[in-house]
Amino acid sequence: MNDNSTRPLAVVTGASSGIGFELAKQFAEHGFDLVLAAEDSGLAEAADEVRAHGAGVHVVRADLATPEGVETLLGALAATGRPVEAAALNAGVGRGGAFLGTDLADELRVIDLNITSTVRLAKGLLPGMVARDQGRLLFTSSIAATVPGTFHAVYNATKSFVQSFAQALHNELKDTGVTVTCLMPGATETPFFHRAGMDDTQVGRQKKDDPAQVARQGFEALMAGRKKIVAGSAKTRAQGLVSRVVPDGVKAAAHRRAARPDSGAPK
Repeated sequence: MNDNSTRPLAVVTGASSGIGFELAKQFAEHGFDLVLAAEDSGLAEAADEVRAHGAGVHVVRADLATPEGVETLLGALAATGRPVEAAALNAGVGRGGAFLGTDLADELRVIDLNITSTVRLAKGLLPGMVARDQGRLLFTSSIAATVPGTFHAVYNATKSFVQSFAQALHNELKDTGVTVTCLMPGATETPFFHRAGMDDTQVGRQKKDDPAQVARQGFEALMAGRKKIVAGSAKTRAQGLVSRVVPDGVKAAAHRRAARPDSGAPK
């Protein structure tokens, strides 16, 4: 990547696949250079595909669930000598199953990646944006933020945090040139459910939204400075509307049916 480029610079985390990869392509297609971050080996191939859209791309392979990984990414951004004009904090992980049956270390990793790294990165990125009075920050939450996550309890709770955090920052920064947008997709066709051990659940087996559609809607909302967007299919957007009025107990029971282990097993 040419550190002297006149193109604006964006950073995308969780960029090796799924929504993050599609967000990276959206930025590239709209004239941004990119710093792409992820932990897995698929990042290099994803970066090559993004470069094909004309962007300069720098890759940072780091475990953002650790403080050292976050510092590695922030250090790489500083080393470019360029201001970060936009950031999509998209990295996230889940762990399905009954809370009493899952490993504590797995659940703490969900918290470390979905919450702690998000706060650390926001703390590292926002001061520079505010000082320049210019910048855009996208947080990937989930429609799961609005639902008590039976058999996915910690994940849903982390996404509730991200939603609340993003909307609070949106309000705090309303008198600046920095915008904060919360992206809330539904079940999307990505490796997420397999990695979360949810292949045998209804939600793991059901037809899911197109990550390219979710990313396009999220990018457009970010560029428009919107506070939040429920992104994806018409079905997902309808779920977002219904979730506003359905009692939590009803939503928890519905999530139980969708996320219970073996709920998606062939009959």
